[in-house]
Amino acid sequence: MANVTLTNMCMIYDKENNKVLVQNRVKSWKGITFPGGHVEKGESIVESTIREIKEETGLTISNLEPCGIIQWYNKDKDESYFVFNYRTSVYSGELLHKTDEGDVFWVHKNELAQLQFAEGMEERLPMFFEKAFVEGFYDEGQLKRY
Repeated sequence: MANVTLTNMCMIYDKENNKVLVQNRVKSWKGITFPGGHVEKGESIVESTIREIKEETGLTISNLEPCGIIQWYNKDKDESYFVFNYRTSVYSGELLHKTDEGDVFWVHKNELAQLQFAEGMEERLPMFFEKAFVEGFYDEGQLKRY
């Protein structure tokens, strides 16, 4: 049976100003993404998302809306890597502009295309913004959308 890693990601959006919160990751999966991280043992997916967002942004989020799941399968290592994706416009707290994961900042939705995304992030944006697909599966490096 494959080893499985569970992770999360959440797009936080400001409806009034048409902005989203992004993170310029400097550790693994470098580049612009939405914040998120790993699910810890004994933790629910939603709880892990709320915790990771607090750690990486300083914000407390609620009313998470599921956007879909991304899965990578590595045949060579027999590993599956799942990302549970959410979005929310309900947040409070003081934004941390920098953590050891990278800089965190608001960007206007129309300016997103000008940023340097982490590999594969840009092709996932329709999942968050348009609900264009609910599952993405990486097969031989190509994203299949369902």
